[in-house]
Amino acid sequence: MPDFVDYRKPQTSNFLCIVKTAWKYKSLYNSLVLKNSYVWGMNWNEKPMLRVAILDLYEGFENQGMRCIREILNQFAEFNHIEIERREFDVRLKNEVPDLSFDAYISSGGPGSPIDSEGSDWETAYWKWLDELESFNNNEANTVKKQVFFICHSFQLVCRHYKLATVSKRKSTSFGVFPIHYLHDAENEPIFAGLPDPFYAVDSRDYQVIQPNHNRFKLMGASILAIEKNRPHIPLERAIMAIRFNENMIGTQFHPEADAIGMSLHLQTPDRKKTVIENHGEEKWASMIEQLNDPDKILYTYAHILPNFLQQVVERMQVVEV
Repeated sequence: MPDFVDYRKPQTSNFLCIVKTAWKYKSLYNSLVLKNSYVWGMNWNEKPMLRVAILDLYEGFENQGMRCIREILNQFAEFNHIEIERREFDVRLKNEVPDLSFDAYISSGGPGSPIDSEGSDWETAYWKWLDELESFNNNEANTVKKQVFFICHSFQLVCRHYKLATVSKRKSTSFGVFPIHYLHDAENEPIFAGLPDPFYAVDSRDYQVIQPNHNRFKLMGASILAIEKNRPHIPLERAIMAIRFNENMIGTQFHPEADAIGMSLHLQTPDRKKTVIENHGEEKWASMIEQLNDPDKILYTYAHILPNFLQQVVERMQVVEV
């Protein structure tokens, strides 16, 4: 059972029901990860060490994203018998960015506008880090490249930075569990290995990435992997939900780190339930709880996308004994 569950302080009337089903979900998660793992059976000269930097863009706001990322890293290390050294960097409050000593970088979601921060001190530091990382990866002498995953707010920032598409405010907040649909370039994308089409993901954003600049995509060698659900009755362009920026950089506008059990418990605390109902209505709240408790939706996404990313990182580091 995840360590964030506090059995001493049940906060909802159906808390015990959630606790009973959590063991079932945990077992299912274990089987999904083990079935999906590419790391089992690798031959290593010594136990591998994976160094991961988490770029925290939450600006001090309460969130579930950082907890979920930490949990995925802990579970990945446990299931694959590797050691993970993790460091977190407070990008927006302290202008902290990592150096190039890490193997992988996960840049989080966050609140606020991905447009209004242009020119800020923290963005200047962020782009300096990204430029240095790209220079490292473009150096042919560096055979093991640095891998980066951008989530939601970070994804929007990078799309704006590279002028790949229009980043704009939505007419209304997108909040809930929604289907994500593949495009052709996702067919052989290892990050999505094991996921159906469509798969389901948690979406929580006031901004959107739309109207791709195809010339910029071609120039960068980038590709659109997925888009949001089709809504024929609404005359709005569908948002871009995932992009492979280059061989070493990928991102999603949804939250692949969202874990079903923790989010379900979080949404059923009195304060959070009240906030969601006030902002989105009781029907939306009830729908979120129902879909979070469906093991074929968020749990499945949680067990594949970021673990697939980490598996790719480890694969590129491996030394196979012949």
